[in-house]
Amino acid sequence: MNGMKSPIYYLFWNRRERRLRTGWRVALYSALWVTIQVASSLVIQSPLTTAFIAIIPAFSPIAGPLLFYVVNALLVIGMTWLVARRIDHRPLADIGLRLDRPYFADFGFGLLLGAGLMTLLFIAELGLGWITITDYLRTTLPHTTFAIGIWQPIFLFIAVGINEELLSRGYQLRNLAEGMNLPIVGARTAVVLAWLCTSIIFGLLHIRNPNSTWVSTIALMVAGLFLGGGYVLTGRLGLPIGLHITWNFFQGSVYGFRVSGNDLSNTTFIAIQQAGPPLWTGGAFGPEAGLIGIVAMLLGLLLIGLWVQWRYGVITIQHALATYRDVRRSDGRQDDQKTG
Repeated sequence: MNGMKSPIYYLFWNRRERRLRTGWRVALYSALWVTIQVASSLVIQSPLTTAFIAIIPAFSPIAGPLLFYVVNALLVIGMTWLVARRIDHRPLADIGLRLDRPYFADFGFGLLLGAGLMTLLFIAELGLGWITITDYLRTTLPHTTFAIGIWQPIFLFIAVGINEELLSRGYQLRNLAEGMNLPIVGARTAVVLAWLCTSIIFGLLHIRNPNSTWVSTIALMVAGLFLGGGYVLTGRLGLPIGLHITWNFFQGSVYGFRVSGNDLSNTTFIAIQQAGPPLWTGGAFGPEAGLIGIVAMLLGLLLIGLWVQWRYGVITIQHALATYRDVRRSDGRQDDQKTG
């Protein structure tokens, strides 16, 4: 019995990989992610906000939220790096933050794709008479102008795009794919299963959003597949982060739609009044819960595939996402990331 570990010990510890098992890693990261959302709110009434207002008085109406988004995103990035290095024992590049030229090309395409799809959706609803434009360059924020107020949703959606993609795709999908990569499953199938699982989780995470229904929850599971498509085909988070940012920003702050049930139209380039059949428009939840939103997501997946084919020369599931490489190798070397 000397040196023997209790069976309970191995419920937590993966002896072969010499780290916490998949479920515990995902649970720990998710708990820290939620904790950061709460902790970041402390900055709103902090001396940091007071100092920011003193330096740039014009931003005083939005200073608290603006600093919250910045601090929140920085803390999530820092926490992700710490967990990746100390718990997962991997570099940030292995969860998709390989900041090379392909990453930024994918990021730029994601930005254009989110903006383009939402513009097509807006034009379609406008042409069908389902929306009426009621105002332009509107802000309802007190004591501020549109030029100042618009920075609040810009920073909001940048933070949301980074935070949610690190959580759902970069961390959860990567770790679940590794956990499911069993001999009877295989690496590519494990990535697909993790893609499906994290898309379901993504939908369920929004179940308590305003105006949420079972239809909107299922639609956001489709959104999870849509956002995750670029990750499983490129192995990088550039495309999904860029796509997530502009999909939300153009939806809520350019065209005035509700974003996942939230009314964020207090500052928007175009203010609208929504009509039309809720089955198609998504009703009070916004276009993501309507058939028109689902059509846009499916079109987006097709365009992502075409981009990957043009940019990388082949469309294939990145099986490297399901393969763990231990950076603590005794020779100190790291394998080059495999793709294909």
